[in-house]
Amino acid sequence: MSTSALKDSVLSHLKYSLGKDPEHATTYDWRVALSLAARDRIVDPWFESTRATYRADAKRVYYLSMEFLIGRLLEDALVNTGVYDDAKAVFDDLGLNFGEILHDEPDAALGNGGLGRLAACFLESLSTLGIPAMGYGIRYEHGLFRQRFEGGRQVEEAEDWLTQEHVWEFERPEAAFEIGFGGQVYENGGRAVWRPQEAVIAQAFDTPVVGWKGEWANTLRLWGALPKTVLDLQRFNAGDYAAAAEPEALARTISRVLYPDDTTEEGKHLRLKQEYFFTAASLRDLIRRFEAEHDDLRDLPKRVAIQLNDTHPAIAGPELVRILHDERGMEFETAMEIARGCLNYTNHTLLPEALERWSDGLMGYLLPRHLQLIERIDTAHQTQHPGIAIREHGEVKMGELSFIMANRVNGVSALHSDLMKVTVFKDLHDMHPDRIVNQTNGVTPRRWLRTCNPRLSGLITDAIGDGWIKDAERLSELEPHVNDAGFLDRFVQAKRENKVDLGQWIAESMGISVDPDAMFDVQIKRIHEYKRQHLNILETIALWQEMRDNPNGDWTPRVKIFGGKAAPGYVFAKEIIYLINSVASVINNDPVTSKWLKVVYPANYNVTLAERLIPAANLSEQISTAGKEASGTGNMKFALNGALTIGTLDGANVEIREHVGADNFFLFGMTAEEVMERRTVEGHAWDAISKDPRLARAVDALRNGTFAGGDHDRFRGIADNISGPDYFLVASDFSDYWRASREVDQAFRDTGHWARMAALNTARSGWFSSDRTIRSYASEIWDALPSKPLRNIAAE
Repeated sequence: MSTSALKDSVLSHLKYSLGKDPEHATTYDWRVALSLAARDRIVDPWFESTRATYRADAKRVYYLSMEFLIGRLLEDALVNTGVYDDAKAVFDDLGLNFGEILHDEPDAALGNGGLGRLAACFLESLSTLGIPAMGYGIRYEHGLFRQRFEGGRQVEEAEDWLTQEHVWEFERPEAAFEIGFGGQVYENGGRAVWRPQEAVIAQAFDTPVVGWKGEWANTLRLWGALPKTVLDLQRFNAGDYAAAAEPEALARTISRVLYPDDTTEEGKHLRLKQEYFFTAASLRDLIRRFEAEHDDLRDLPKRVAIQLNDTHPAIAGPELVRILHDERGMEFETAMEIARGCLNYTNHTLLPEALERWSDGLMGYLLPRHLQLIERIDTAHQTQHPGIAIREHGEVKMGELSFIMANRVNGVSALHSDLMKVTVFKDLHDMHPDRIVNQTNGVTPRRWLRTCNPRLSGLITDAIGDGWIKDAERLSELEPHVNDAGFLDRFVQAKRENKVDLGQWIAESMGISVDPDAMFDVQIKRIHEYKRQHLNILETIALWQEMRDNPNGDWTPRVKIFGGKAAPGYVFAKEIIYLINSVASVINNDPVTSKWLKVVYPANYNVTLAERLIPAANLSEQISTAGKEASGTGNMKFALNGALTIGTLDGANVEIREHVGADNFFLFGMTAEEVMERRTVEGHAWDAISKDPRLARAVDALRNGTFAGGDHDRFRGIADNISGPDYFLVASDFSDYWRASREVDQAFRDTGHWARMAALNTARSGWFSSDRTIRSYASEIWDALPSKPLRNIAAE
């Protein structure tokens, strides 16, 4: 496509789609016009991909996930269809700020963190590889809450990405299904018939997801909930306006908010409704598609692979059995076998409390037939494999249900998959030793290097060509350049320019001045005790105290950057946020130490902020308690962008260290085995504190009001946790974390050596591409092949 053709398309959409002329167009108008012009270039390969799938009668992958953290789509679309440079030229010619146009797009916060971002990466890689696939989720009107700080405390506000038109989606009125809840189960002619008490309509909204060079596009289908009856006209005419609109309000509640607080019974009720709503709609949709081409549902496993992303869609097992057995008349055992042949389950946690459980009462009330089927599935499994129950102590265990109904169960890093076999699923693994396989996570190099870090990606392409964008493992071709002083100088310059940009943004948005030559030390992730942001801030306190003791010391300047949200009901995590902001307030205003140490915590961490922070990071904090982080994907993004890691042997850190080299990774902390052993030692936290005066002093600062205006009680809960139960072993790992952090300080002072280590991280991180992960899923779990690559329609 020529620049002039793209300009004509943008101006045409501005006039005919938005009803504006250039003289009166706003930034919003220009952004939407450009988005529609870019979308036009995606529709042809999208249609042709679907036609090619039908022609080949290809097996399709259906990825079910409560979260798709897609972020902004415009820049991705421009890059993947090859028109980014043309678009920039168009807006330069129009005298408009291209960056401002791109950043006007709302960040679609349809996920909480790594799980949702992984799903988004997988969809992009499925399209890049040409594997026929569809992602299924919920079209939340309000995604993950918008975070702001009030007096240092987290305040949650409704996220409003849909207040503007979402220009990337196509509404599909013809793809709508009635989804029921509650009611009774009756017997009719020897068959069970479920008659729900209430029902809503699941309405499809499709977003095309285009792969690299626009050669293939798959679909993200999100379900919105609509009422069967929009308005009770009799009540309205009687003047009871609120009651008249009640059906619509109740239906829309299902797709209104991502992860409603489930600490109440009402919240649990809504969460289970959400999970069944999108899972049931997705299964009906894929069966409809199968039956349009094939007659025999017994062939479903040959044509369909369903991936359950965590336990949220676990109800897919009994729902698919219900459709096949109750509605299509198959024998129960046959229906179970077919369902298991299609379903696969990705586990994302080793925390037993994070594996969902629903009470029999709630399940029986909302999904009475499914509770009966779960009992039959449980009985059938226990008949062959006694000892493990899906239902226990009045609860349905969704992790066990997912495992039992899956053809394959996968962990998301080598360590995680191994630990699954000896922890949360030990007994099931013993019964089914071939079911668990590993699929180490990955990230798309298009979004997480090519797009978010144009300075570094440009340097890489200058050095080795652009083949790495499609095949990230070709980044290894950079290794000979790591010994070239000129290349390293350009590598360092690219990083510094990214840091300057970030520093300017921090100054403008937060009023904090940071030195771009200081080490940018970044920890961005969901706030959780096992991720140990409190270990990081405790070390920050100890470092600050040492600096105050020795103000003439030769300190390595650091900017400690945090980012992340705590679940609204997670009180301790919210206290950690409050502590970080309180420490920042003291340290940033200390005239003695502020030239060496700053603490920065931007509010409302999201995909867009990650794209700003990761390219500028020197150090990546991956400090979770060993054995608790399933994988992580932020660790991969940082390494890919030339940040060194300080971390434990947890999740994918293990494999990152193996790939980038132990000399280019700052390791500390206990192993997973040592963690389990340490927990058995009575008084382990006090023992660690008594042996490390720095740690004792830092913990004491939490109790004596140093960061609370003299209030001795404000952070006493955190101090008591660290020195008391300390389940996540902050105290026990502190001393080794301090040692490793000082090694980081020393290494950073040798700029040439640091640059070489950072460049090797980039050169050796190509294996952590989601393309590699998807190829492995396709061959080892789905038995799905790429369809024939299309000609590059988008570039013509």
